[in-house]
Amino acid sequence: MAEQTQNYAPGAHPDLPPPRSEVGVIGWLYKNLFSTPLNTVLTLASLYIVYLLVPPVINWAILDADWIGDTREACSREGACWVFIKVWFKQLMYGRYPVEELWRINLAYIIGVAGIAALLIPSVPYKSYIGAFMLFIFPIVAYFLFVGDSFGLMWVETPLWGGLFLTLVIAITGIVASLPIGIVLALGRRSQMPVVKALCIAFIELWRGVPLITVLFMASVMFPLFMPEGMTFDKLLRALIGVMLFSAAYMAEVIRGGLQAIPKGQYEAAEALGLSFWKMMGLIILPQALKLVIPGIVNTFIGLFKDTTLVLIIGLFDFLGMSQLASTNPNWLGFSVEGYAFCAFVFWCFCFGMSRYSMHLEKELHTGH
Repeated sequence: MAEQTQNYAPGAHPDLPPPRSEVGVIGWLYKNLFSTPLNTVLTLASLYIVYLLVPPVINWAILDADWIGDTREACSREGACWVFIKVWFKQLMYGRYPVEELWRINLAYIIGVAGIAALLIPSVPYKSYIGAFMLFIFPIVAYFLFVGDSFGLMWVETPLWGGLFLTLVIAITGIVASLPIGIVLALGRRSQMPVVKALCIAFIELWRGVPLITVLFMASVMFPLFMPEGMTFDKLLRALIGVMLFSAAYMAEVIRGGLQAIPKGQYEAAEALGLSFWKMMGLIILPQALKLVIPGIVNTFIGLFKDTTLVLIIGLFDFLGMSQLASTNPNWLGFSVEGYAFCAFVFWCFCFGMSRYSMHLEKELHTGH
């Protein structure tokens, strides 16, 4: 078979492969880490800092750590004592919730994870029904599972709630409730009705101008003083209301920024179609505004999730609070670092997961277009 030849125009040259310094690993390193003398110096300095910090952390957390045992005597090495986490794991996850009733929390976890997974997987059908179930039915089911005193379930008072379970209850309730309240406040702040606008501005600025610790303290200690004699609210319920309203004020400002970013022509086009105010907002304006402020919304959610640790100030032992309580046990004094490290890792996993899903959602909705 005759060899095929390629003819080139006079003066032309065949295409040559790119230099090795421009492609592959070498090309990536040169382009991102060693492209300029300044970048080279910063890269080398960063590598030196990593060399100083990472090996000791790995040795303390993994290589020299104690993993096996059930008592303090098992922690005899120089590394971390993860036996402390193993012994107190149940309290860190569930607080003082009765051991024989933990299946109720786990069942709610399974239902919640299954519902969220069904909403996130594109191929799952009937998403509207699943969303309605998760938004309206699941909170009722979770309430009866957690509290009990119905359907033959033992009543578990909220002072026994704690650990990561309590953190998730406060965070999820605050996240789910603060978004619609924030949307209403943002719309009210941009309203043309002076009374509605003034009330929304006053509410937002009041809650944004007060630290969350003060809000929780007022909700726990001062709020019952203003209630009629004999009327009381559960301490956890008061904390949930305080966190929810506090987060809604910040959410309102995030959403207001998205509303202001929508061109005026969108409003005029919706009005030209004869749409009412609520139809214009629900069908035209809010879908675009919420898409633009996805990073801000998720950032507020992450901040709220981490701020749940402040409920310790009113005597609710959340994940971090239960870790601090465990480290004060006379038999386990001196292991607070392990507790803080474990809490930091768990918080990072949740926050990183929310951040990555936010990036995925932005990509799917083409926020930049």
